[in-house]
Amino acid sequence: MGDSTDLSAELALVEPYRIKVVEPIRLLPREERERALRAAFHSVTYLNSADVFVDLATDSGTSAMSDRQWAAMMIADEAYVRSQSFFRFEKSIQEIFGYPHVIPVHQGRAAENILTELLVKPDAVVPSNTHFDTVRAHVEHRHGIGIDLVGDWLWNFEAEHPFKGNFDLDKLKTALEKYGSRVPFVSITISNNMACSSPVSMENIRQAKALADAHKVPILFDASRFAENAYFIKQREPGYANVPIREIVREMFSYGDGCWMSAKKDALVNIGGFIALRDESLARRCQEQLVLYEGFPTYGGLARRDLEAVAVGLQEAVEEDYLRHRTQQVAYLGSLFERAGIRCSKPFGGSGVFIDLQSLYPHLTSEQFPDVAMGCDTYLEGGVRAAAFPFVLKGIDQQGEITKRTFHFARFAVPRRTFTRSHLDYVGAVMARVKQRAPHSPGYRCTHSPEVLGHFFSRFEPLA
Repeated sequence: MGDSTDLSAELALVEPYRIKVVEPIRLLPREERERALRAAFHSVTYLNSADVFVDLATDSGTSAMSDRQWAAMMIADEAYVRSQSFFRFEKSIQEIFGYPHVIPVHQGRAAENILTELLVKPDAVVPSNTHFDTVRAHVEHRHGIGIDLVGDWLWNFEAEHPFKGNFDLDKLKTALEKYGSRVPFVSITISNNMACSSPVSMENIRQAKALADAHKVPILFDASRFAENAYFIKQREPGYANVPIREIVREMFSYGDGCWMSAKKDALVNIGGFIALRDESLARRCQEQLVLYEGFPTYGGLARRDLEAVAVGLQEAVEEDYLRHRTQQVAYLGSLFERAGIRCSKPFGGSGVFIDLQSLYPHLTSEQFPDVAMGCDTYLEGGVRAAAFPFVLKGIDQQGEITKRTFHFARFAVPRRTFTRSHLDYVGAVMARVKQRAPHSPGYRCTHSPEVLGHFFSRFEPLA
């Protein structure tokens, strides 16, 4: 008789790869961590990588590349003009996304810069389910307004809403009716990183497309985490359980007029990005801007070996075994936090685990920066770096007037194919200690905050 034991739960956490290359990491003694944090102005963004043991600050550009990607880089054609590597890059993107015109850039914010310069005029209003921070900064740099039309379900951490990244369609309808003539495009972020890396359902994308079409407004996707979004559609949305990931991806992008992508996320590379469009005239204008800022249209500020790595990484990103392991790693880390009594956004999303800072530090007001307290405590307790900052989301009320609401969360981003289960177990143990000691934190005050992207560059000091 065969063994009928079901190992699916265990298999979900087994890495679908073998490790060929390792990078040593070292935990500094506590007193050295204290010195490092003081030198970093009590901001984890100023900590040197060498001083961090397990780095969960971001999933961007931190993936481990595969043997196939490294092999592809060795055959790169480094020609300045119309290199063979560009055509392999272009073909991979066309095959997955379905858009004919492909413009390489060195990373996502380069694409954001080009598109907003061409499309966003002063007083323009750009609706999104939520804008990634650099997208919002580029819109505002052009004197436009980026509005975040995610539903109020975002603030209910424990609610098991399968698609917390969705548009509130009533808000999108109101925004288009009130600001339609000022809206250059609607942005759909998949997965919705600022909404706890939660996915957007296919039905929500479809209905957002219908609303945009009614106002003759194009749809552009921020596609940085597209593969994770497709996997969650397959897992959570009725009618998609038996649909291959590639088909789900093609349907998602069929509802848009183009996309931009930071390839440093779901393309499993350390640098790179692109714009992909249906409209040839807009693509040509993007290429003209590209020459000013990035490089020739067939390399876009990248070495051609980086184009090769992206071309292969995109194909690997839509492999279901990889996506299953990727999302299960995040969910496993979240389960460790929950076991320690830490309130997490549920269900767990794609890029990492998001925790509710106000429940972890209920005695600290927003002016006492529970976000900074958690970042400092996590580093001091175990040399772990995570991103913890308040973000102001701009929504609208029932009349379409713009409102503001601050979202306090911390994100423990899980780099792709980089850490093993034992690393996550260690982070879980560190956070259990942080939870125990959180009531004793005195909080922090800000000593410096710039106007643009302050969460990257602000400085702090303890209140006591």
